[in-house]
Amino acid sequence: MSDRRRAFCAALLLATVGLSGCQGITSTSAQLRIIDASPDAGVIDSYQNGSALAYNLGFGTTTSYIPMSPGVYNLAAYKAGTRQTLIANSETLAANQQYTDIISAGLANLQQTLMLDQSTPAPNGRIAIRVINQTTRAGAVDVYLVPAGSAAGRGSSSPLAINLGFGANSGYIDLPEGTYAIDVVPTGTLLVSSTATLFSGAQVAYASGAVRTVVLIDHANGAQHPALPSGVQAIVAEDADAQ
Repeated sequence: MSDRRRAFCAALLLATVGLSGCQGITSTSAQLRIIDASPDAGVIDSYQNGSALAYNLGFGTTTSYIPMSPGVYNLAAYKAGTRQTLIANSETLAANQQYTDIISAGLANLQQTLMLDQSTPAPNGRIAIRVINQTTRAGAVDVYLVPAGSAAGRGSSSPLAINLGFGANSGYIDLPEGTYAIDVVPTGTLLVSSTATLFSGAQVAYASGAVRTVVLIDHANGAQHPALPSGVQAIVAEDADAQ
């Protein structure tokens, strides 16, 4: 079983029900998901107040949302299978809110960032996209969302977000519903059909009301392959959908 599959099953088991988006929110619960965006921290276990949230999170893994009682928590990342604390922060989770806890940067300067997510769907006919740059090698980037059937649209599209350095968060950006591909380039690079991108994603349909967080992380093979020193991967996490 892969690390991703084990992490999903562990989160699902520990939470009893790990619901995506806003579907599991109640007036008495908060929801938390964890993303492992550190390229060299190794496999980690996620804990709150000494109790496990998810096991065996590998690089690029995202858990589903885990329902939690509102309150103050010590959120910690341990080296998998041990109680060796890699990083820990005290955070407050409020009722009726969704959060993403991102473990990022290299092991020597590991970071843990808690972000408040949008838990309500985008307006009818619209979507909301947020981009967070957690790449350690790519430097500042511009991010494009290229509409379907618009190969030349690469030359006419405006960036969705520009000059995103490590840890930068674009905030939620309102767009028409539709089918888009994510392209990532170094800041200031003109995106045309011949541009060599850091990342070019597949076309994905975003339905009315969809709210998504895109987390940019290092390419998994970048450290081993000199041809990909600044390559990027994109995690697209579901925050909310229309009911």
